[in-house]
Amino acid sequence: MPASLTPHQLAEIGSLLAEPARASMLLALVDGTARPAGELARAAGVGAPTASAHLKRLLEGGLLAVQVQGRHRYYRLAGDEVAGWLEALALPRPSLAPPTGDADLRRARFCYRHLAGQLGVALCGALLDRGLLATTTEGLALRVDGVAALAQAGLDPAAASHLGGLRGRGCLDWTERRLHVGGPLGVALTSAMLDAGWWRPASRGRALVPSADGLRRLALLGVRMPGD
Repeated sequence: MPASLTPHQLAEIGSLLAEPARASMLLALVDGTARPAGELARAAGVGAPTASAHLKRLLEGGLLAVQVQGRHRYYRLAGDEVAGWLEALALPRPSLAPPTGDADLRRARFCYRHLAGQLGVALCGALLDRGLLATTTEGLALRVDGVAALAQAGLDPAAASHLGGLRGRGCLDWTERRLHVGGPLGVALTSAMLDAGWWRPASRGRALVPSADGLRRLALLGVRMPGD
C-alpha cells in the first residue's frame, strides 16, 4: 500500500475496517507478529469459513501479507505504514482526554515492530531536540552525532552504525498524540535496544518493560519520562 492514499483507496480501506471481525484481525497483528488463520478467527470471534473470507478481502485490499511455511500459512500486516494507519485510526475524538487504559501499555509498547507509547514519544522528541535525528526528504534519519551518541550510551557500535544507513518516518502515537520513530529505522532501533537489554517484551500483550539500566542509558540520550 502506498503511503499517500487516493480517495478511492481510502474508501476501500474504510470498507475493510467497517467490519468488526476484520478490524479485530488487523489489531491482533499490530504487534508485528505473523499468525495462522485459526488464531485470527478466535481473535475476531468467527468461524473458520468466515475468517477465510475476511482474510481473503484483507489480502486483496493490500492490508495483509501471507507467508507460507510448508503446509501452514501465516498472516501479517502488509507493512509498517498499515500499522501506522491503524494506530492513527485508534485515536479518540479530540474533545476527549487521551485514553489511560493499561498504564504499562501506554508507557511503552510495540506499534507493529517499533517502540511506541510514552517512552517511544520521549525518545523521538529527545533525538530531535538534541539534533541527533533529522527530518529529510526521505524521512527521518540519524545524524552522524546521533550514531555516536547511541554508541556512547551503550548500544553496540556495529548496530548503531547500521542505523545510520536507514530511514524512518514519524508515526502518530495513538495514546500520546505525538510522533514516535517508525519505518525501517524505528524497527531496527527498537530491535537493537531490545537486544541490548534496555527493555523486554511483557509476558503477555504488546507492552514493553524498560529495565533500570535501559532507563539510565536512555537518560544519557536526553530521554525523560513523565514524572521524572
